[in-house]
Amino acid sequence: MAEARVRQKAVLQVLLAGIFLSCLLNPRLGVAQANAKATGVSKYVGPGSCAASACHGGVQPSSVTSVLQNEYSTWVVRDAHFKAYRNLGTPISQHIGRLLGIDNPAASPKCLACHSLVVSSQDKARDFDVEGVSCESCHGPASAWLEPHTLRGATTQKSVALGMLDLRDPMHRSEKCLSCHLGTADKDVDHKMIAAGHPDLVFELDSYSAIQPPHWKPAADPYHDVHLWAVGQAIQLRESLRRLARHAEGANWPEFSDYDCFSCHHGLTKPENSWRQERGYEHRTPGSPPWDSAHYAVFRILAREVDPAASQQLESQMQGVYETASDLNGSRKEVSEKASAASETANRLVAEINQTSFDQARAIGLLQAISAQADSIANQDTRSAEQATMALDTIFLCYEKQAGSHPAVRAAIDALFQEVNNPSAYNAPRFSSQMHKVNAALRDSGITVH
Repeated sequence: MAEARVRQKAVLQVLLAGIFLSCLLNPRLGVAQANAKATGVSKYVGPGSCAASACHGGVQPSSVTSVLQNEYSTWVVRDAHFKAYRNLGTPISQHIGRLLGIDNPAASPKCLACHSLVVSSQDKARDFDVEGVSCESCHGPASAWLEPHTLRGATTQKSVALGMLDLRDPMHRSEKCLSCHLGTADKDVDHKMIAAGHPDLVFELDSYSAIQPPHWKPAADPYHDVHLWAVGQAIQLRESLRRLARHAEGANWPEFSDYDCFSCHHGLTKPENSWRQERGYEHRTPGSPPWDSAHYAVFRILAREVDPAASQQLESQMQGVYETASDLNGSRKEVSEKASAASETANRLVAEINQTSFDQARAIGLLQAISAQADSIANQDTRSAEQATMALDTIFLCYEKQAGSHPAVRAAIDALFQEVNNPSAYNAPRFSSQMHKVNAALRDSGITVH
């Protein structure tokens, strides 16, 4: 009961704040929008501009409009993105900051770049408080389209023409999410940060979208989530290769955040940890960490189906990237060149996959193909196993919604999550065995391509 009262109070505060901000700020926003039209440049207006109850600050979702109209309330009360800035003030973040020589993470541009919406005064239409990852962090500066998108006849296409980012397009959405969840030249979680305690950037677009409390209505396409997963995998591979090329050209090389963390960070004394020794160290010497190929482990299966020729070219390029990057005494120039070339091939596949349609037959084919690669995926280590687990979960959830539940398959996939729950204790033979069970459960349940 106490928790319910706290939640009700928080929602009421959001509603009142929205009404207040709408009355207080609209006159100034009118000036900002006029300036935006005059200059053709949209500027940032802050999340409070979306908070009115008649806009996106409602308590209950709307069923009569094209949007829910409680998006701001959902963000404040339930979304981890809202807490991102406040997390910089926690004891853990302060400890990480001290180790990195950062006096106050909540005031550090390095931290604020991903934990909040912080822009220059020239890019602001008005002053606003620093909060977490807010509306314009994802949808783009709003001064040019804020008023027009509330008018009768407004469409997403019209707002996009005025500067809104089109997040309904899986390519744009994936690129925006990965700008922080994988990083860019300006937003880089390197090995120093991870060693100091910052979480490693594990990400898969659809799985993380599912975790986020939705502030959007479901897509009409029943296999939209599989499409989102597929495009996300392609862009994640492209961006990880670009990151590798940047790091190889940078001041600190090798940059160990590009490498497989758990090839080093695992126990050495227990018998169950000897599987890496039994597997061997192909294309590298014992003790040399391999480049983290997790973003390719599952994507390669999809690429073969979408474009066999491009897939074959990428396969050869990726082998070269793996071998060159895993030689820590090798040429960093060669690493950069090979990673850049592979990223261009991956980029061609991005556009193709974004135009690819996904249906029940394709979903079943992917479930079978991924689970059939149990041994090879498992032996690529923890991060590849995580990507395979999230992929199978995403694809099977879409299939279940259309074809009905299959408890045996669901139980087998859920058991995969238990195998990757403790990354340092990951055991490839156990994971492979469980993947084989997923594959068998699919056959036994009659989930096959006819």
